[in-house]
Amino acid sequence: MLVIQLFLVLFSFELEAHPFYISLTDMVYNNERQRIEIAQKIFWNDMEVALSNASGHQVNFLRPEKPEELEKIIETYILLHNKVEVNGEVVKLSYLGHEIEEDAAWFYLESEELKAPHEVTIFNSLLVEDFPTQQNIINFYKNRKPKSLITRKDKTSGVLELD
Repeated sequence: MLVIQLFLVLFSFELEAHPFYISLTDMVYNNERQRIEIAQKIFWNDMEVALSNASGHQVNFLRPEKPEELEKIIETYILLHNKVEVNGEVVKLSYLGHEIEEDAAWFYLESEELKAPHEVTIFNSLLVEDFPTQQNIINFYKNRKPKSLITRKDKTSGVLELD
């Protein structure tokens, strides 16, 4: 009987628990290539909702009818919701592609060639229109030293001072 009561308590807790919405972005300034290399990990089912809302039609992320069309929708969305300024100058970002990993997907971008950053302003509004509690964790690495910030619905950008 104790096992059944424990199961019911745990099960009812699961029903009351709220899901969390989070993405992870790693940005690395590559000294040799003089570019910022970006990898973003996002739950693919959350991205599917955001892409469906952005495009106005249902998106099947794992089994798209037209993979080229999906890739264009992803590129448009990713570039719209990611902006970077380095030392006060807007940086052009290029979308490179994505890969799926179990329950998440990795999205890859890179900047144009640029001088070493001293101050970086990062705008990241991924998924915040679709999930009010969405948080985007951003880690920026220069010379293997990390600086971090979190964006969310009410704070979609931040400034990092680098060494």
